[in-house]
Amino acid sequence: MAREETRTSTSTPIRRTPPGGPAAGDGAHPFPHPSTRAWTARLLMAGIVLAALNLRPAITSLGALLEEVRDGLGMSAGLAGLLTSVPPLCFAVFGITAPRLARRFGPAAVVCAGMAAIAAGLAIRPYAGGTAGFVAASALALMGIAVSNVLMPVIVKRHFPDRVGSMTGLYSMALALGTSTAAAVTVPMTDALGGSWRTGLAVWAGLAAAALLPWLPFVRRGREPGTRAENTAPPSASAAAAPGATEDPAARPPLPITRSRTAWALAVFFGLQATAAYITMGWMAQIFRDAGVPAATAGLLLAVTMVMGVPLSFVIPRLATRLPRQGPIVVVLGVCGLAGYAGLYLAPAAGAWAWALLLGISNCAFPLALTMVGMRARTGAGVVRLSAFAQSTGYLISIPGPLLVGVLYQHSGGWGLPLALMAALMIPQTVVGVLAGRDRTVEDETAAR
Repeated sequence: MAREETRTSTSTPIRRTPPGGPAAGDGAHPFPHPSTRAWTARLLMAGIVLAALNLRPAITSLGALLEEVRDGLGMSAGLAGLLTSVPPLCFAVFGITAPRLARRFGPAAVVCAGMAAIAAGLAIRPYAGGTAGFVAASALALMGIAVSNVLMPVIVKRHFPDRVGSMTGLYSMALALGTSTAAAVTVPMTDALGGSWRTGLAVWAGLAAAALLPWLPFVRRGREPGTRAENTAPPSASAAAAPGATEDPAARPPLPITRSRTAWALAVFFGLQATAAYITMGWMAQIFRDAGVPAATAGLLLAVTMVMGVPLSFVIPRLATRLPRQGPIVVVLGVCGLAGYAGLYLAPAAGAWAWALLLGISNCAFPLALTMVGMRARTGAGVVRLSAFAQSTGYLISIPGPLLVGVLYQHSGGWGLPLALMAALMIPQTVVGVLAGRDRTVEDETAAR
């Protein structure tokens, strides 16, 4: 597990964080009174789980109905490929703003606002009128997902520092559950609601609205879950209220994250696994449908791929935190991805369930990447900056992938070239993942350089 220690200055000795205490540099004990700690921890865990459930249905529900949306809005395959590139673009652009927003308003308030944006975007986009309105409303929802993506590892590191692996596994499992559920039930639910793709997409706004509720008490109190009101009290007041607290990470000089080779390796690994994930979510159902698989079955196959993340997203982070290096896990996931793409090329319909399972295992590089974000930084401030850098840079890297797949599919008339591209990208993903999994922290690397 990542080291839970901090230095307040070059002349101050290391202070170990007590069990259940804050991540290094986060100030006062996050749960100062036992009863407050129990109540806050339960509510915070519920908020994390509900928020994680909403981080992918906006994407996988669209993937399940992509053909109907294309027909309804008059899209070409190339334009549909552009549409599947919108999520990583929004994650890159808006994700980089998350640390600044969190410093000003607190992570809880930002996540709460993110859930509101998701609910509004999903409710509006099917009825916005035309492709431009559809994309704009999708961007609103994806903005909420982007800031929540970045802040989830920060909240876990700060408030559950002794359970980084298990808590990362919990919200990764919830994220995978939301992803797979949206893929599995969107088509049959659309049929049950009258057959309109607009209704089938809009219904997911209700889940996002429900995720607002656990965060509202913390926003109303104007502070982070269980911590001091960072944005209303001056540093001296905070220090007086919490004797022995370390300095606020927002007051420290910014960590020169771009000087760390590990940060760059983690960013590229994040970008390549995101490329594979968004190609899968956007195009996999269509691959099966073009091979003769019925639409409902294709949606179930996509759901199987996504649902593999439910158990594995809980197991892999716990396993990763027990290993000094995460390279072996990266290699296993890469081999499964290569085998799945080869199967889709050779026998897409005959072995459909096997390929869905293999690609589902490969897609668990996402919870592994999130876990490594928490392990490759020693302090709370380091996790904030590493999470923002790795995710924003990674999502920028992933933008061309889904678009290129759509262009290759349209111009070649088949899936041979797109699948070759996906398989080829799995090799550098494995290499940089091994580099990112080495036992070191970005603070140590930047200090050395």
